[in-house]
Amino acid sequence: MSKCEKAIVTVLCMVYDDNKILLQDRVKKDWRGLTFPGGHVEKEESFVQAVIREIYEETGLIIREPKLCGVKQFQTDEDERYIVLLFKTDKFEGTLISSDEGEMKWIDRNSLNDCTLVNDFMDLLKVFDSDCYSEFMYERNKSGDDWLIRLY
Repeated sequence: MSKCEKAIVTVLCMVYDDNKILLQDRVKKDWRGLTFPGGHVEKEESFVQAVIREIYEETGLIIREPKLCGVKQFQTDEDERYIVLLFKTDKFEGTLISSDEGEMKWIDRNSLNDCTLVNDFMDLLKVFDSDCYSEFMYERNKSGDDWLIRLY
């Protein structure tokens, strides 16, 4: 039995300015609501190159010094490991734009409870903000019919 598995690697980035965070109001049906911008890592692309490219493509901003701060992972229906590398930075320049992925919005952290967020946003934010957590993982419950969020 092989110990290898197919993996899909993606990136998300929390771009922040004091108490405001840059979020994307996603239009894709499978993950609707406000979330962090990001996307897939391309073949032979470094993770840092990928997050800089994805943020530029989706926001028009050029970010600097993105810091890896955690990972999110889950198994897909095709039994692939879906890995999301989490970065954050407060160093950026440029003019904010939106893309066909969704409208970009600066949101004050104090108003997050009034926003329509993707369903796992607040748990994901804990990993971005925490010195204690570095991993967000969906695990199947004991009966195998539902997913649980675990923070490590």
